[in-house]
Amino acid sequence: MPDQAKLVTVFRSADHSAEDEAIEIHDRLAEAGIEAVVLGDDAPGVIEGTWEVRVPAADVPRAEAIVKLPIPEPEDESDVDEEGQSHDLDFVAIYSGQGPEAEMEALSIRSVLDASGIPCVVIGSSQIPSLPFEVRVPKSRLEDARALLEEAQSGSATDSEGA
Repeated sequence: MPDQAKLVTVFRSADHSAEDEAIEIHDRLAEAGIEAVVLGDDAPGVIEGTWEVRVPAADVPRAEAIVKLPIPEPEDESDVDEEGQSHDLDFVAIYSGQGPEAEMEALSIRSVLDASGIPCVVIGSSQIPSLPFEVRVPKSRLEDARALLEEAQSGSATDSEGA
């Protein structure tokens, strides 16, 4: 830990998120090999209601350059699990059906999706008719696939009404 008297403030904030920002900056400085300390207003010399990050005087130019870099925005929490893995490419069911026509419906849906460049997989077995058929698409393409299938269904309904 560097001597407090020889430290220079490279970040100071009184925003509601100041503590989190100071910790983020501290971590970024540590990744760059710069020893830094985070100080709240309970530390001597820190203005009331603020948070500061201080570094040794020799590291000030590098530290200031790092502090000027924007803090990366976190990914949408709903799409990231506790290990930080995104699930946008996980496959989700867009169709599930059981019965004598389920296989034909699944294959028709796959045909429409394939023709529009939306990747999909059909899950089911003709040999075991008691199991349902499913069509799955990547989670990131789910809304596109739904819109496409709605459009295809409304088009087929219009075609049958005109006949």
